[in-house]
Amino acid sequence: MQTRRNALLADMGREATIERSDFLVRADEQLQRFLNSHANRIRALGGITLIDDEEDYLAIAPDGTFRSRSRVFDEAKGDWVTETEVIDTAGELVELYNAADILQAFADADDSKIGATEAAGAEAAAGEASTGDGAEAGAAVATGAAAKADRTGADPYAAAADRWAAGQPEVPSVSSEAGAAAALYDLALDFQERSQRAESGLIESFENAASGLLSRVAEIVVVDDEDEHLALGLGGFKARVVPEGESGWRDLAEPEDIVQFYDPTDVFGDLAEAIAEQYPDVENGGSGEADDGDADDEGDTEDR
Repeated sequence: MQTRRNALLADMGREATIERSDFLVRADEQLQRFLNSHANRIRALGGITLIDDEEDYLAIAPDGTFRSRSRVFDEAKGDWVTETEVIDTAGELVELYNAADILQAFADADDSKIGATEAAGAEAAAGEASTGDGAEAGAAVATGAAAKADRTGADPYAAAADRWAAGQPEVPSVSSEAGAAAALYDLALDFQERSQRAESGLIESFENAASGLLSRVAEIVVVDDEDEHLALGLGGFKARVVPEGESGWRDLAEPEDIVQFYDPTDVFGDLAEAIAEQYPDVENGGSGEADDGDADDEGDTEDR
């Protein structure tokens, strides 16, 4: 009898494993379709916080990756310990979270999306207004925010404060030197991720701004060494490096990959030098088009 029970449980276990794998594949595909269709909206919103409670935190960054942060009490240290994990794909995410709960979190966040976007605009305009040049923009946003408050009863400035607070890292209360060191360690990694996201945003913004120009110039090689190659052409930056300690080349196709090996300040500076070397006239402020026109005029004069 026990043997038969074990055989039935084994059969059921195998079927359950197969069904689970099939479910995760379908959940991955469904969630990935949703994320792909709303990628531009997520980027425009600057990311969205999906779960934010005492023990769990999940947010999607503008680049479509997820940040999961759990908070557990370490009895040995006597302090709360925060662990942050970067989740790159929907497939990894549905291993940890129920896909239905993630989609519900997006649905629950709908009411705050417009307010969050306008609050971000209000903050940016307020910064410009302090310089004097952006005073009109700041006044316009403030007027619009006030009008929104009249329509909805919501306080846009409170929303801005909430958004600012939501963007701040969670720093646990500690009572020991070891706890403080661990908290600083987590904080350093958190801000490293923030720095890389900001830097990759600069690379992406440049590529977007330059997209209409790249079809008119030849590929520009920025760096070409035995262990690295960086070039700008159609589609933006493309790089290959041989990471330290490795023997093979690694392709860097996305901005978030590039900033792991390059400082954007150096990239743009080296790019300007490469452009000047490939097109010497740019340092004189000329594109060559005016010179061609002058040459034509001189030819016409000689003909006359």
